[in-house]
Amino acid sequence: MAVPPPQDPYYTLQLGPYGSYGMAPPMGGQVGPPPPAGAPSYNPYPGPPPMAAAHPYEFPAPMSYQPPPGSYAMIPPGSMDQSAIASAPPPQPMEGSDNPELFIAEAVRAFLPYFQRQIKEKNLVEILNIYENEFNKLSERYFTEFPWPEAERIVPLLLYQDEESLEVFQVLYKELYFRHIYAKHKPTLQQRFDSYANYCDLFHVIINAEEPLDIELPNQWLWDIIDEFIYQFQSYIQYRGKLKSRSAEEISMMRENSNVWSVHSVLNVLFSLVKKSNINEQLEAYQAGEDPSTVAGDFGSSSLYKNLGYFSLTGLLRLHCQLGDYYTALQSVNNVQLSKKVLANTRVPASQIALHYYVGFSYLMMRRYKDTIRTFSNIIVFIQRAKQHFQPKSFQHDLVLKQNEQMLNILAMVLTLCPQHVDEVVNSQLKDRCSDKMARLQRGDLKAYEEMFMYSCPKFISSIPPDYESLPENYSKEPTLYQTSVFMAEIEQQLILPVVRSYLKFYTTMPLSKLAAFMELDESTLRQQLLRFKHKTRSLVSTSKGTHHLSGEMQSSSDLDFYMDGEMIHIADTKMARRYGDFFIRQIHKLEEILRK
Repeated sequence: MAVPPPQDPYYTLQLGPYGSYGMAPPMGGQVGPPPPAGAPSYNPYPGPPPMAAAHPYEFPAPMSYQPPPGSYAMIPPGSMDQSAIASAPPPQPMEGSDNPELFIAEAVRAFLPYFQRQIKEKNLVEILNIYENEFNKLSERYFTEFPWPEAERIVPLLLYQDEESLEVFQVLYKELYFRHIYAKHKPTLQQRFDSYANYCDLFHVIINAEEPLDIELPNQWLWDIIDEFIYQFQSYIQYRGKLKSRSAEEISMMRENSNVWSVHSVLNVLFSLVKKSNINEQLEAYQAGEDPSTVAGDFGSSSLYKNLGYFSLTGLLRLHCQLGDYYTALQSVNNVQLSKKVLANTRVPASQIALHYYVGFSYLMMRRYKDTIRTFSNIIVFIQRAKQHFQPKSFQHDLVLKQNEQMLNILAMVLTLCPQHVDEVVNSQLKDRCSDKMARLQRGDLKAYEEMFMYSCPKFISSIPPDYESLPENYSKEPTLYQTSVFMAEIEQQLILPVVRSYLKFYTTMPLSKLAAFMELDESTLRQQLLRFKHKTRSLVSTSKGTHHLSGEMQSSSDLDFYMDGEMIHIADTKMARRYGDFFIRQIHKLEEILRK
């Protein structure tokens, strides 16, 4: 049963009109109208194509065909039995074949026209079910050792053979086809090029259309398209940076195709999607209390373009962050709201987790520690409450757990440098997962900072093509090593600050000479360290309600302040009193949940 869209115009920009994440689609009954007049008749028991019309890669069909029990071929269209894949027999090469990779199982033969029909009829609920469940089950059942069939080979199996229907389905099928190769197999250089060409075809159709395309896809798939596009670009940059592992032919191909997976082409796609959808104008209108539809235009009113534009903002954030341009990264999402209200209503949790991770990391590298703590604390609490919605064995589940671990490591470092009160959920996780690491950090262990940063940082990339004649040995690691050196230089400057703070917090007034004796420093050096403490604990803090991430006020991030009057240090404790009411309310809610169970 579909859930009606939220009334708030902001949420419709990113959430879309269909139910909560992971909602089970309705099963049984005919879905959608019958095929149009003139289209090939849909056989509910499809077998291999007739011998006369067989594709060159297909095996000859037997004269009499009976579908195997339990396969998709035994299931009428619009009634997808969840147990079909599990009970279907594994693929077996037909008589006379010595290459099982060319064999297309009967379950797959029936699945493909069914999939095409749901896309043609824009049945979002069933498309989401196919995308998140059925496709993955078929992949695990039949395609663990080799990829799905090439798009050209499946054409004879499809229900709609008109040019427009074939073009749309093939480009979407190829997107899943190459994603499966990247996830489960090792892509070749040619497959990387072919995947790039398919993304070019996909985005060309979307961006260069004179009017909005009559296509609807689930928000989760639209997010994954943007996310996978950037991931494959990142993967190619790292692949290109390891020339010693490449053959002379591969190096020649990369040199001759320097425009393939170039940073300019990737940025151009993301900027074009943002501009086509007018998403920034819509977000600005919403924040001003106006109706976003007045500035959306024809393309911005389409859910396809609106959601692709919104997700492209997060894509730009991620890409600029991986390139080391943190100011531009935050500028890309300046109109995107980060708040608990948005998190509570999101239908694509992975996009919000990525958004918070890259915003928080950009804050870290800009030394805005208070904003880092706030951003990561909110999303870690959200992950704990929403992780049951992720499929346990999916790549997305593993990615979310890794990003949660990365954010905990960054929080441990930031809280050591800038102690703050955090949510009980976050504090509990830090104690469980990072207690040993935090002990090393508090002892001033530089190696611990370096190890935790390299584990927690994104995969940095270089936008410059390599010199194929004389490439450094660690070229692919150079961007990460450089960003690590920048971070460690900042840490070395702040390493003594927790020690200074530990002495000052026990006094209200203290002679300079006494503190110098405690720290075993001369008074001149101590004055420098006190000035450094003042400078490093003062940073920009966002004061807006989740937007305008580059603006804010200069505030002290320390829980104490001091000033010097001659040779005397005067210390004022600025620590806020703990709000015990919130703590007791949380415990009451937990107790009520236990009693209900």
